[in-house]
Amino acid sequence: MPIYEYACDDCGARYEQIVLSKGTKISCPKCASRRHTLQLSVFSAQAKGSSREAAGNGDSLPSGSCCGMGGCN
Repeated sequence: MPIYEYACDDCGARYEQIVLSKGTKISCPKCASRRHTLQLSVFSAQAKGSSREAAGNGDSLPSGSCCGMGGCN
């Protein structure tokens, strides 16, 4: 079951909703508006092995972040 993140177009509240099917009615838990914008979700996953192994030089990398790999500048 996918969980989607939304921002209410009327009150600005941000919320998550489990969507069982395309016909699922979604409304803001704060103001009950059905006007919303789907947000880009950010998630992280931990790789097998340790951070030290991933870095290869004994340095630890931030978990779930690309910033330690030269990105996010």
